[in-house]
Amino acid sequence: MTAGLDFEGWSCPLPLRDTPAVVMGHGGGGAMSGDLIEHLFLPGYGSAAPAGSGRSDCAVVTVGGTRIALSTDSFVVKPMFFPGGSIGDLAVNGTVNDLAMAGATPLYLSAAFILQEGTAMTELGRVAEAMGAAARAAGVQLVTGDTKVVDNGSGDGVYITTTGVGAVPEGADIHPGRAAAGDAVLISGDIGVHGVAVLSCREGLEFGTTVASDTAALHGLVAAMLATGADLHVLRDPTRGGVAASLNEIARAGHVGVDLVERDLPVPAEVRDACSLLGLDPLQVANEGKLIAFVPAESADDVLAAMRAHPLGAGSRRIGACVAEHPGMVVARTALGGTRVVPLPIGEQLPRIC
Repeated sequence: MTAGLDFEGWSCPLPLRDTPAVVMGHGGGGAMSGDLIEHLFLPGYGSAAPAGSGRSDCAVVTVGGTRIALSTDSFVVKPMFFPGGSIGDLAVNGTVNDLAMAGATPLYLSAAFILQEGTAMTELGRVAEAMGAAARAAGVQLVTGDTKVVDNGSGDGVYITTTGVGAVPEGADIHPGRAAAGDAVLISGDIGVHGVAVLSCREGLEFGTTVASDTAALHGLVAAMLATGADLHVLRDPTRGGVAASLNEIARAGHVGVDLVERDLPVPAEVRDACSLLGLDPLQVANEGKLIAFVPAESADDVLAAMRAHPLGAGSRRIGACVAEHPGMVVARTALGGTRVVPLPIGEQLPRIC
């Protein structure tokens, strides 16, 4: 397969050049994923990929004068069922949230399934029912799809790819490139919950209490934020790579720095304990029902009030600020008064988490 490729002609940096085969880290949402997109996919697509594509979870295009949001995502979570959710509702909520991060009202979804031969029909039925329930709750319709089956041992139960279409309201201009010095950085609640929920189920770990995934559709919360009239600069749901990956991507896209206050980060005790036990960084653990917002400082209080009035934003808080210093870098102020760099993850701490 690689015989016709001239690796020396590629401009890609480490680690892609040194990994002639795909590794798990390439799907982790961190630096390796970015290298794969920037130095393999986009050059391969050439002029078929518009400038700026591949750098966001959602594209906004204009069709007949109407602004449409378009997003696609694949889900390979293991196990398929975990405390608080399943691959079915995750597939719906994840794509709805990608649309919502552009300010869009989600309308339609498609769903493609790759099924491993031998998967129990009862399990597949549970996945389909979870997808239906999540779609009804989100107010979207599943309008088309596809199904393929692979040999036993060639897959792992059920993989799902969902594509979503949504309508972008007039005046909404929300994307990472709009991050500006002076913006307040807000988050809608506790972080790291989804990753720990899946890990605890996968590994049979117990933390003294059941940790349930936070998977949820966030477009209602975003609508409440938009209703304040604030000029929302950036919205992002910190899934793969967690808060650390999302903030680093925003900092680089906006050519700004991000200063966090570590004690203000909402890390619940069970997540902190699990991460301490396993040597994980809560900032790099996946979330599926939280969002990060960059808003002008003068609008922060109004937006926070609207977020806290919504059931999915009751735990919202300000966690830092966008600054002109150290562009492209995220820095956290520690409880001891020092600072530390919050790096972009290279790969993924917890593979197969969404």
